[in-house]
Amino acid sequence: MRYQGKITSWKDDKGFGFIATNGRSEKAFVHIKAFTNHARRPAEGDLVTYELTLEEKGRYRADKVKFVEEGVIAKVPGGSGSLKTVFAILFCCVLALLGFTGRIPLAVTGLYAVASTIAFIAYAIDKAASQSRQWRTRESTLHVLALIGGWPGALLAQGILRHKSKKQKFQLVFWITVLLNFCALVWLFAQNGFAFIQSFA
Repeated sequence: MRYQGKITSWKDDKGFGFIATNGRSEKAFVHIKAFTNHARRPAEGDLVTYELTLEEKGRYRADKVKFVEEGVIAKVPGGSGSLKTVFAILFCCVLALLGFTGRIPLAVTGLYAVASTIAFIAYAIDKAASQSRQWRTRESTLHVLALIGGWPGALLAQGILRHKSKKQKFQLVFWITVLLNFCALVWLFAQNGFAFIQSFA
């Protein structure tokens, strides 16, 4: 028999959480390995269906867990993942145009390209590690990569890989690093900032 419920708590770094079952007072323990769709990370608030197992210690465990909306999410082109991808690509195009027209040093454009590539790879490695319960990449490392110019690549990874895209605390810090980086880039448009960068060329 399959039940439907909502993930009320989820510890992404440890790969487990709890599900509140509709019509039942007790909560069911759920592990990341119980999900049939490994392409998407669970998050608090997700609606799921699952089979319920009563363990020897009297604890309920959810097995063969499926996301209720996973089929719909995969078909919606305007989802948050797509918007992040479009925003990242648009920013990179504008940055490249500014670099090739001399508005900002080409070295800055190159820095964003390299940092974004490294950030995307770091996200991919971290997602693979989370699925196989291997050593994870520190969130602080991902934030540093975003801060130095890798946030477009991080946005692409969040949208394409669906990794770290629903963890609210991580997203808050991530967007702060994006804002700080963007402020630094705007400073380059000022005469003093541009002269400062050219002094190292």
